[in-house]
Amino acid sequence: MKKASLKKIVGWSLSVFAILILVLGVHIYWVTRPKAPDAHTIVMARIDFKQDLKQADADKITQWLYAQQGIDHVLCNPTTRIAVFTFFPVKNSANNIISALVSNLNYKAVRFIPSAEDMKAGCPVAATSISYKAYHFVSSIF
Repeated sequence: MKKASLKKIVGWSLSVFAILILVLGVHIYWVTRPKAPDAHTIVMARIDFKQDLKQADADKITQWLYAQQGIDHVLCNPTTRIAVFTFFPVKNSANNIISALVSNLNYKAVRFIPSAEDMKAGCPVAATSISYKAYHFVSSIF
């Protein structure tokens, strides 16, 4: 009687564990799959300036960027000559914003787009984390 009871418990435990692993795999796939931007999607873009900037220039750039449609937040650092902004891609595009900035404010600026190597080196913790390994395993199955 004890042997049959133990077999039932082990069987049910393994079944529940297998179902939970399946649910986790479906959840990871569902959350990480590509999807089209919607009204709630916010994207980040970076502008690299090819000239020296003073604090007054940074303030002017920040003010100008905030005045553009779809801009959510702006940070401009004159020391590094970089501006970073978030925006809603359904309202505007980064390329349009940056080309308008160059033509309206007469700054030498380009959009920074990271290379594949930059993307891989973006977060050193991500490549060794358990969640990344689980994501990589699930994405290789599908």
